[in-house]
Amino acid sequence: MAKLEESGHEAVLIDPLDYDLSAPFKPLFSYAQRNAPQDLLNLAQEIESADGYVMVSPEYNHSMSPALANLLNHFGSSLYSYKPSVIATYSAGQWGGVRAAVNMRTFLSELGCLPVSAMIHVPRAQDVLDEDGSYTETQDAQKWSGYLERAFEQLAWWANAAKRYHESEEGEKRPGAFTRSPSQRNAPFRSAPRHHRCVGHVRPRPVHPGDASPRRRDPAYRCRRLPAPLLHAPAP
Repeated sequence: MAKLEESGHEAVLIDPLDYDLSAPFKPLFSYAQRNAPQDLLNLAQEIESADGYVMVSPEYNHSMSPALANLLNHFGSSLYSYKPSVIATYSAGQWGGVRAAVNMRTFLSELGCLPVSAMIHVPRAQDVLDEDGSYTETQDAQKWSGYLERAFEQLAWWANAAKRYHESEEGEKRPGAFTRSPSQRNAPFRSAPRHHRCVGHVRPRPVHPGDASPRRRDPAYRCRRLPAPLLHAPAP
């Protein structure tokens, strides 16, 4: 947060634990507009008004935080789409959450907030940061600042470019979202008509008396596929 604000950006912290999300799971778009919880409506407004996102997560079983995924899944991709994001992960071990980051890259891409190439990983977070978020005495704060800056500069570049385009006349023509069914994503594949399908059958191969190989005596080995006859539909 401090690094973003130092660079002149307005940053808003959204912590999944600060929101009492309903159980069982019910996303915002499943409510009638007049019945939607006010907390979800406020959060949706924050998400939609943002120019970019920094997604911070620990690693859970090689994946992102379930609490973060649950919060993000409460909103449709139209709120996140056509904006950039930065992936920032941490862990108590030596890898810094890199395996969670791989999972997050596909997750965030599906939401539409495409991650920039630079990522942030904090290994042994308990030795790097104090409880107040400052660096411990053993860390070089200047080097960490430079490490964060690369990802944030990429985020700012893409966020500014996307914002300018959104505000332009051409930006109003962005592709529409899927509004009816997930099947709208499906490729227009058509199955072949039944009379064009092929059917195969097998016939045992003879075993020669002098063939002592146990493998060649095996019935499964002696079967070979024959050319399949074509089944044609009768003429009308």
